[in-house]
Amino acid sequence: MADSGKKRDGSANGAEKKASPTPKPPSSSTSGFSKNVPLLVFVLLLGLLYRQLQPPAPKICGTPGGPPVTGPRLQLKDGRHLAYHEYGVPKDQAKHKIIFVHGFDSCRYDALQVSPELAEELGVYLVSFDRPGYGESDPHPGRTEDSIAFDIEGLADGLQLGPKFYLIGYSMGGEIMWSCLKNIPHRLAGVSILGPVGNYWWSGYPSNVSTEAWYVQLPQDQWAVRVAHHAPWLAYWWNTQKLFPASSVISFNPAILSREDLTVIPKFAYRTYAGQVRQQGEHESLHRDMLVGFGKWGWSPLEMENPFPAGEAAVHLWHGAEDLIVPVQLSRHIAQRLPWVRYHELPTAGHLFPITEGMPDLIVRSMLLTDE
Repeated sequence: MADSGKKRDGSANGAEKKASPTPKPPSSSTSGFSKNVPLLVFVLLLGLLYRQLQPPAPKICGTPGGPPVTGPRLQLKDGRHLAYHEYGVPKDQAKHKIIFVHGFDSCRYDALQVSPELAEELGVYLVSFDRPGYGESDPHPGRTEDSIAFDIEGLADGLQLGPKFYLIGYSMGGEIMWSCLKNIPHRLAGVSILGPVGNYWWSGYPSNVSTEAWYVQLPQDQWAVRVAHHAPWLAYWWNTQKLFPASSVISFNPAILSREDLTVIPKFAYRTYAGQVRQQGEHESLHRDMLVGFGKWGWSPLEMENPFPAGEAAVHLWHGAEDLIVPVQLSRHIAQRLPWVRYHELPTAGHLFPITEGMPDLIVRSMLLTDE
């Protein structure tokens, strides 16, 4: 009986053990998910960052949802359109045909304002066009330091300007003149380069020259230019974020204006069309300009040979000594390096000298009457 009692007690103890099973370890699926949480968060943050860095698609003129086309346009061989505006005497009566290339954050209506009297006297026809991505001209995401020269040649051919024409380029449009001199010199009757942007990384600049010019810029512009050159993929975010100042030119910072510039700023009140300049989006206009202008070029204007060895045409370079937007030091050195460039330095002028009273006529007269 005692033995059977012991057995009963043993079986009871066994039942108690079965009633209290040991906890199961976490399932492998749950622990695997926990381990992947940091990776998933990282991927999510990376995706959000990527979206922040990507510019929105441009709103192309004449397409559904895009701005309207309000003026004449010409179609290039690759299908893109260039919008243009004509000034001066009628084209078929002109003795001199000039293409004007506008600067940064501008459009075809920002042409050099040649007086009607001079246009009549010298028979001047002038056409200005929206550079790719500006105004009503189609964007050109594949734009390079060379491509714009062929756009200009296409414009001249489409408008039937003849075998040769004159060019005037201002600011960022002035930098483009070097591309035209390199790529289409046989089409040029003369060139005027006004306050041209310079690329600090062009070979041929001594370090003391480029350094002196670099520090004329505001610190925020130094950073904006660095980003355009070294990290082009960051340009959209850099110039649209609100954490710190980006390009002072884009934000209209008055600190970049010289004393003489401040006196002519009221003339910008006539720019009732200013809203058209960036209407297709800032990336394919402003930012693309910076990426190309300050990007990595395959050649340097400072190493160019004279494109007119027989004196077929003249190249004039104008710059204001008090320019705080485009430092004069770069143009001074180019003029010293390239003896075939006729240099005009204006001692009290800033960057806006082409719109000061009398300057447009002086610039055009100097170019057209160089050898007369």
